[in-house]
Amino acid sequence: MECAVPEIQRTNLSNVVLLLKSLGIQNLLEFDFMDPPPQDNIMNSLYQLWILGALSNTGDLTSLGRRMADFPLDPPLSKMLLFAHDHGGCSSEVLTIVSMLSVPSVFFRPKDRAEESDAAREKFFVPESDHLTLLNVYMRAKQYGFDAQWCTKHFLHAKGIRKAREVHAQLLDLMRQHKLNPRSCGGSWDVVRKSICSAYFYNSSKIKGIGEYINMLSGIPSALHPSSALFGLGYTPDYVVYHELISTTKEYMSCVTAVEGEWLAELGPMFFSVKESFESTLNRRQRERTDAAAMEREMKKKEEEDLEKDSDRLALARAKLSASSSRRGTAVATPGRLANATPKFMPKKRGRMGL
Repeated sequence: MECAVPEIQRTNLSNVVLLLKSLGIQNLLEFDFMDPPPQDNIMNSLYQLWILGALSNTGDLTSLGRRMADFPLDPPLSKMLLFAHDHGGCSSEVLTIVSMLSVPSVFFRPKDRAEESDAAREKFFVPESDHLTLLNVYMRAKQYGFDAQWCTKHFLHAKGIRKAREVHAQLLDLMRQHKLNPRSCGGSWDVVRKSICSAYFYNSSKIKGIGEYINMLSGIPSALHPSSALFGLGYTPDYVVYHELISTTKEYMSCVTAVEGEWLAELGPMFFSVKESFESTLNRRQRERTDAAAMEREMKKKEEEDLEKDSDRLALARAKLSASSSRRGTAVATPGRLANATPKFMPKKRGRMGL
């Protein structure tokens, strides 16, 4: 009888891997899962966490990774929120975007009123970003008190908006527990887009033709989804990042935001770099050699520490073994008995009876 493949074997494990790392599990490849996922999935998750800065070069949890593990979110969303607080000063806006991304799409499009719903959706569009469009939807709904009739009139799922509001309240409480007070950027969308880029720079594409993009890492051709705010506006940015790919007749990018090429080089230096002069290229190569040497030193130091721990454990085990064997070999000295000899029964002499 065929059974469904367990979910842990077919989903992204980044959140699970981050949780196990935060619990002190070092070697995940030998962890005793009830349904062990493919090792490639674990390695891909470790790689993604390293890209996001949650893991060090030796696979240990970083301070950023420990903070990311405190949030019940996908690691990229946690990274986006923490980056917005630490570097962007726009954590209030990014908190709302993360809340909207944590629920299913709030837009609905009835077949008999498709044109009307598309026109209503366009009123919320922010040309640079679908993420900012979600922020705009939430702010307008908040302005009208999250009224269900207003949502229905503008072809929005009232339940989805309410769910996003609940997620927003929970995340806000969690941030305040960790003494992260949300700050607003006051309408400066560039810092918000840069915060989004910090979490999804590995999902980046550059323009190839009119409305056509190509993934910068995998080379897969991708297109803007027809429901995107960037679709059909006449202006197509050179670089975009996306939340996920939807594969139908072709690969469509879902939830897209326009970014600057310099941001990709700054936030994803392991993948991207800006074309430079000869002198700058020499300096960059020198930095790369220095970083490679530093990584090699870290790996060597980690191996030495592991060997030292193994030798300490081995010495402790040997000491315990010798102590137990010496206890077993100890004998009580008895006068008149040879070493390792079995005692003999000696009958007691009796005196003569009678005359």
